[in-house]
Amino acid sequence: MVNTTIKTTKSQEIFAAAQNLMPGGVSSPVRAFKSVGGQPIVFDRVKGAYIWDVDGNKYIDYVGTWGPAICGHAHPEVISALHEALEKGTSFGAPCVLENVLAEMVIDAVPSIEMVRFVNSGTEACMAVLRLMRAFTQREKIIKFEGCYHGHADMFLVKAGSGVATLGLPDSPGVPKSATSSTLTAPYNDLEAVKALFEANRGEIAGVILEPVVGNAGFIPPDAGFLEGLRELTHEHGALLVFDEVMTGFRIAYGGAQEKFGITPDLTTMGKVIGGGLPVGAYGGRRDIMSMIAPAGPVYQAGTLSGNPLAMTAGIKTLELLRKPGTYEYLERITKKLADGLLQIAQETGHAACGGSISAMFGLFFTSGPVHNYEDAKKSDTAKFGRFHRGMLERGIYLAPSQFEAGFTSLEHTDEDIEQTLAAAREVLSSL
Repeated sequence: MVNTTIKTTKSQEIFAAAQNLMPGGVSSPVRAFKSVGGQPIVFDRVKGAYIWDVDGNKYIDYVGTWGPAICGHAHPEVISALHEALEKGTSFGAPCVLENVLAEMVIDAVPSIEMVRFVNSGTEACMAVLRLMRAFTQREKIIKFEGCYHGHADMFLVKAGSGVATLGLPDSPGVPKSATSSTLTAPYNDLEAVKALFEANRGEIAGVILEPVVGNAGFIPPDAGFLEGLRELTHEHGALLVFDEVMTGFRIAYGGAQEKFGITPDLTTMGKVIGGGLPVGAYGGRRDIMSMIAPAGPVYQAGTLSGNPLAMTAGIKTLELLRKPGTYEYLERITKKLADGLLQIAQETGHAACGGSISAMFGLFFTSGPVHNYEDAKKSDTAKFGRFHRGMLERGIYLAPSQFEAGFTSLEHTDEDIEQTLAAAREVLSSL
């Protein structure tokens, strides 16, 4: 057994100070280690597939800044492009040609998108697309799925995933009932529940929004026929189908989940990868729907930093890198090697576990499974996951500090990284 004691003196000092400056010491709740115990490590720098903390410890990273770092952290071509863009200024608040370039790349890649609007976060994109759904259909109600997270806007904080699930929070205080009264929920992968909602609310539902592959309740893929069934139901009832591809977009395939599964939604939200690590979001879809957005149409949405030249630059270069031959084949292979290896080791060391992967996205639940939805995911042994997380951290492996978050790989993860990770997992799971 290797010595697993890591020095975290500086991290502890910085985080202690942070708690007096920021709520919980963090700028986003899921960065805290509340559900896994201990204190978060404080990052100093990142490069490729690796993290170094302020105490000098090095980790193999499977969070990837929560998804954007699909080409690896601080990719030299992205950094070089950003240096060049910085010389021209950090923000314009006016049209720039980079918006056209990235828009064309997104439209060419994503089956559903004929027009796109850039914003600054996935949350913004989901807020805007909800307003657009309602305006286009002239209906108010929407259907979302339990455990799916679409940002922290009031109307989506109903049985939400991500940090809400991680921290075990109820629907958030401060959210008025009026904001969520039109939000209907169903279990993910349950078509019959969706049919029942449409029947009970005939002519009132604007659309269905979902993560086509859930990542915010842990990694949960769609059952065979689920996405197809939603497409048929929304067509039948004159409602819109919206894929929240903030996480899956350009990650599980260049054209996202809709390319991977061959299902074309009416609207799509995106973020993470398309900003190459800078703050970005986008939404897009059919031209007739998107033409309702101001100034082309009456549906208002705006943003001072939207289409920021730095975010556009990083996004363009990232997508260029992803278009290289063999990219997704590589991501599929190394991620499957990791996910299959973790499951095999868990089984061999006597732990109930299930999980899997699609391209550069993976997950592991400490439950015998199978996991089809958030209720299934909640049967996981979260205390065991907390001990597993700590053991892996002490062996130089950085995983999301929650049982209810998907993991991510990048083009910079090597076979050696995967083997080192699996060796650490064997040590930890043998000792739990």
